[in-house]
Amino acid sequence: LYATGLSMGGFGVWDMAARTPDLFAAALPVCAGADEATADRLTRLPIWTFHGDKDTVVKVERSRRMVAAIEKAGGQPKYTEYPGVQHNSWTQTYADPKVMEWLFAQKRP
Repeated sequence: LYATGLSMGGFGVWDMAARTPDLFAAALPVCAGADEATADRLTRLPIWTFHGDKDTVVKVERSRRMVAAIEKAGGQPKYTEYPGVQHNSWTQTYADPKVMEWLFAQKRP
C-alpha cells in the first residue's frame, strides 16, 4: 500500500503512517504537518514530503519540523520545498514523473 494526500489528506497520511507504519510501502504527504512526537515510529518507512514555502494555509514549518524530527530519530525522509509556491504544492508534486517513479519503487520489507 502507498499513502498520499494533500492538505488535510496529507495530515491523514502522516497519522495513518504513524499508527501503522508496517502497513505501507511508502508515504507521500503534500502540504501537511504531523505530530512530531510520532517521528520515532516513522524512521523505517520511506517518506517523501512536499511543501511550498509561501503556504499560508498550512505553514511550511510544519513539514520542516516533522522532517527534522524524523531525521533526529534516525530516519531519512526525502523533503522537497518549492520556493515561492503557496498551498497548491500538489500541482508540481503530482506533475513530476519522478515522484511516482520513486513511490512505486518502494517495497515493504
